Amino acid sequence: MTTPVCTGASRAASATAVGHSTHAPYASFSSYVRARGPVLLRTARSLTANPCDAEDLLQTALAKTYVAWERIEDHRALDGYVRRALLNTRTSQWRKRKVDEFACEELPEQGGAAAPDPAEQQSLHDAMWRAVLKLPDRQRAMVVLRYYEDLSEAQTAEVLGVSIGTVKSAVSRALGKLREDPELTPVR
Repeated sequence: MTTPVCTGASRAASATAVGHSTHAPYASFSSYVRARGPVLLRTARSLTANPCDAEDLLQTALAKTYVAWERIEDHRALDGYVRRALLNTRTSQWRKRKVDEFACEELPEQGGAAAPDPAEQQSLHDAMWRAVLKLPDRQRAMVVLRYYEDLSEAQTAEVLGVSIGTVKSAVSRALGKLREDPELTPVR
């Protein structure tokens, strides 16, 4: 026995459209998903805030539709069937959600080290750039290429047209100057 879906609407539509079949051009479930997937995904996204949750929701609804594929008489009503499955699945998920917060008299202790202060991080970043800008042009270029652009010594030498030994010695002298910079003393 087959379970009709929206048979009243489909019979009325077929009565007015003489010569049309009661089945839409979806020969298989996969052809239906390929044709209507993007539209159904938009519907799922309207039911959830997270796009990944919307994809999961659609997959669950499509799995339910796949199980019932042979029982659905009127394939023109498939979108409505899937939309109802989306809504029912989302409602079930909402009802089953766990409550992760509990009221208590004492606050739990904050674990681990405190997060660094963004203002201090920005201040350190600015001090570092001021110190780098004080370096001679050649040393500054090598420090920037080595540590900000993350190039190897060989790549830095190739870009600047110098030997690897020149890069090593210039970067070493530049780091020495940065260590001596009074603005960067609190960092050590």
